[in-house]
Amino acid sequence: MIRRFAKPLFSLAICAGLSASWMPAHAAAGVSFIEPTDGATVTNPVHLKFAVSGMSVKPAGDLIDGAGHHHILIDGKPLPKGEVVPANDHAIHYGKGQTEADVTLPPGDHTLTLQFADGAHRSYGPEWSQTIKVHAK
Repeated sequence: MIRRFAKPLFSLAICAGLSASWMPAHAAAGVSFIEPTDGATVTNPVHLKFAVSGMSVKPAGDLIDGAGHHHILIDGKPLPKGEVVPANDHAIHYGKGQTEADVTLPPGDHTLTLQFADGAHRSYGPEWSQTIKVHAK
């Protein structure tokens, strides 16, 4: 009887191990850049991929506990909790719930801050942000 289940259990263990190996190291609650990596040299258009763990991504306008959407602050800093993310050339809103996008950066060194905010664009605070540095060619 035990032998009958050994192969399926072994397969299940292998699958569990493989699925854990591809999971990002940022599994703790917060946001993270998948692409580009911190310190990367990038060319335009710069392809961005971002993730969130511990909340769900929902479009702007929907005020749902534990949900929100991403913003990229170009050469900006994390925003205090409750502060509305500005709408300008340095603060890009992904209010449709996007988790990847392309941006164009002027040549030189830049910081990119990923900021998660609620459906009314109110920041969830620095703990729901990540800042990386990139060099645009």
